[in-house]
Amino acid sequence: MLRTHTCGELRTVDATVPVTLCGWVHRRRDHGDLTFIDLRDRYGITQIVASAKDQPEAHAALKDVRSEWVLRIHGTVRERPAGTRNGKLATGDVEVVAGAVEVLNEAKTPPFYVNEETPVDETLRWKYRYVDLRRERSRDLMRLRHEVVAFIRAYFIERGFWEIETTNLIRSDPTGARDFVVPSRYYPGKFWALPQSPQQLKQILMYGGIDKYFQIARAYRDEDPRADRVYEHTQLDVELSFVEREDVMALIEDVYTRVIERFSTKPLQRKPWPRLTFADAMRRYGSDKPDLRFGMELVDLGGAFRSTGFAVVRDTLAAGGVVRGLVVPGKADAARKEIDAWTDVAKRKGAKGLLSFAFAGSEVRSPIAKFLTADELAAVRARSGAADGDLVLAVAGPERHASEALGTLRQHLGETLGLIDASTHCAVLIHDFPLVERTAEGGWTFAHNPFSGPLTPADVALLDTDPERARSTQYDFALDGRETAGGSVRIHQRSVQERVFQQMGIGKQEAAQRFGAILDALEYGAPPEGGFAGGIERLVMTLAGTENIREVQAFPKTQTGYDPLLDAPASIDAAQLAELGLKVVSKPETR
Repeated sequence: MLRTHTCGELRTVDATVPVTLCGWVHRRRDHGDLTFIDLRDRYGITQIVASAKDQPEAHAALKDVRSEWVLRIHGTVRERPAGTRNGKLATGDVEVVAGAVEVLNEAKTPPFYVNEETPVDETLRWKYRYVDLRRERSRDLMRLRHEVVAFIRAYFIERGFWEIETTNLIRSDPTGARDFVVPSRYYPGKFWALPQSPQQLKQILMYGGIDKYFQIARAYRDEDPRADRVYEHTQLDVELSFVEREDVMALIEDVYTRVIERFSTKPLQRKPWPRLTFADAMRRYGSDKPDLRFGMELVDLGGAFRSTGFAVVRDTLAAGGVVRGLVVPGKADAARKEIDAWTDVAKRKGAKGLLSFAFAGSEVRSPIAKFLTADELAAVRARSGAADGDLVLAVAGPERHASEALGTLRQHLGETLGLIDASTHCAVLIHDFPLVERTAEGGWTFAHNPFSGPLTPADVALLDTDPERARSTQYDFALDGRETAGGSVRIHQRSVQERVFQQMGIGKQEAAQRFGAILDALEYGAPPEGGFAGGIERLVMTLAGTENIREVQAFPKTQTGYDPLLDAPASIDAAQLAELGLKVVSKPETR
């Protein structure tokens, strides 16, 4: 080894010990006859000192070094003189008197400060990620991610799970998002796909009798990146046999509770975790991943307008729609500009508009007050529970659209008005999800994935009579309003699986072509089984309190999916294209 110690381990007990340290120049301070540098590595910082009188060669060498040069220092540990100790450093009671200085590599001036946590453009950080990773914040995020994954791995191994890697070259079947595809050289004109999830493979492991499996799996989705979603991510993937839904939900609660309590500085607000059915979550919070760190539950205002003459609301209710509302405490004096901005938030989630009612004393201010009776306005106040000085915001429309629009608005208001108790975490388990849901074209698709089992035999029967009421064994775990993990007890009988495919418009022949491996396996003794998967990056970013998932990836891409470090994606040469039997054609312009 080039070093005897790291830059984070020396203490007063090491005084008089000869050492060799290696690291980067964090700071340099020239005091004339004395030159100091802070030498940094992954483990910490150690102060190096050289005197012009006593260590002339080392002193001269240190005068020439600059930030981020890589040095090897030979010297002796001594306690720092009285009054010079640094309580902010673990090594702050000692320093190393340099006897010899070896420059292992010089460095250009960094594109941004390493020794200061100043704001830096994201693209610049990712382009010079090797510099950014030396910064304390970036390094700590990588360490947190490592420790969380190590903790999770140990948890499952101790409980008898086997860690098994599944293949990353599979058959393309973009049932969720777009696949990333890989051309095959041996089979011209055919393509592999990178897995969006090891879903089918982990189920097949259960059919093979593995019983308990987990994997820290890579997954890929060709969808538009955003703050908490990227092209490639890592997920905790878990599957186990001979279980019921409650078994897996309890496992999720246990492992994530342990992770949160071990790695977060914030306590869990509620233990055991609250549980909500999908229907209750949508009715009360307008979201299947509600943030329960604040209240502001949705309320049903339809009863206030049973005999209304206001056409917009009357026609909505007559068509089977609803009027849902929420109370914004103390915002009766909200400016028109604020309400317009909140209206835009609701509209982006499908609302046609936002009704507002400000209650100040005996006065009710509303743009639609002239269309309503005094009794109707009083009923809005009574049904919403609004107090003096509160504002009620409401959406009229189909139940799902109204709830989702208000749920999005609720979360926006919680964040912007400071209603969220950010000093805690709040976890919630959502269950009894729909089995299928309508597509925009009027057909049917799976609500989560096509392998989620029907909750009861009665729910299978509902596929023939009232598909929207059919429930699944799906369960989701949300942490602080962010979907963090989810899964289900799987279908383990071919006839039921084919029935679900049929509901989605996938006939037996197409199902055999797209899902042949899993359908055939179901006929060879498939056990009841279930599991879940949870994003590692989403978990770590929540624990770390960052809002950007790319912060917790070692080599992130920009928000547009570009890799500035490797300058990718990039063209490949004509010879590679020819070998693969491919030709690049210009993509038609969209207007």
